[in-house]
Amino acid sequence: MKQTKNPSELQEICKRVRRHVIEMTGAAKSGHPGGSLSAAEIVVTLFYDVMKHDPARPKWEDRDRFILSKGHACPVLYSVMAECGYTPLDQLNTLRKLGSIYQGHPDRRFIPALESSTGSLGQGLSIGLGMGLAAKLDGKDFRTYVLLGDGEIQEGQIWEAAMFASFHEVDNVVAIVDYNRIQLDGFVKDIMELEPLADKWRAFGWHVIEVNGHDIPALQEAFAGASKVKGKPTVIIAHTIKGKGVSFMENNPKYHGVAPSAEEVAAALKELQ
Repeated sequence: MKQTKNPSELQEICKRVRRHVIEMTGAAKSGHPGGSLSAAEIVVTLFYDVMKHDPARPKWEDRDRFILSKGHACPVLYSVMAECGYTPLDQLNTLRKLGSIYQGHPDRRFIPALESSTGSLGQGLSIGLGMGLAAKLDGKDFRTYVLLGDGEIQEGQIWEAAMFASFHEVDNVVAIVDYNRIQLDGFVKDIMELEPLADKWRAFGWHVIEVNGHDIPALQEAFAGASKVKGKPTVIIAHTIKGKGVSFMENNPKYHGVAPSAEEVAAALKELQ
């Protein structure tokens, strides 16, 4: 695969990824488009610029690791992995079909290149910290990136993991919060408010970076800054828009877990040309 630091090239990849997400969920008539669209720039920037990895050697020992803790947003991960060459592009529209490798949540039984099966929310940060601690114990320099949902971090296991990470100075792990402010049942502020979110992470001993999660140069700067932090883990709070890129999906709780109709697919793809 061709890696790039060029923001305009990365943005073009994001547009392709968003089109895949719409087509996949539309074909499946189910899935989670909103939180996949909000995370496109984050996942694309990681795979195409930040992380050390090689689709030809998916189990390369020194690769960086990526954990999609909010596993229901797998359409964005599947799209990026397929664009990178890990999995077939021409099978993306088999999402959620019986026998497809593209199941409704990431499953290593179907895609061995995945670092972990995820979807039981709250667990991904603990998994990533295990990988980070193992790297330190083994004298390895790979880094682990964990993408969290904002609704997900209402779970207690996240904060147990956060406490563990700072206590053990696991500074090779970066958590990214996709802070789109919408979860399954509505707006986060109406269900269980997270603010003051940055202060919470700081209180648990983390280095905090806040960024516009759709601004690729800002994300590049944030990931570069995180790599320089020693002695504590880093969390990047990425302020995003649920359903980003499709006007009728943006900031609309409906599209957390409702797929677009055929008419909506056509309208969305027209916007994403």
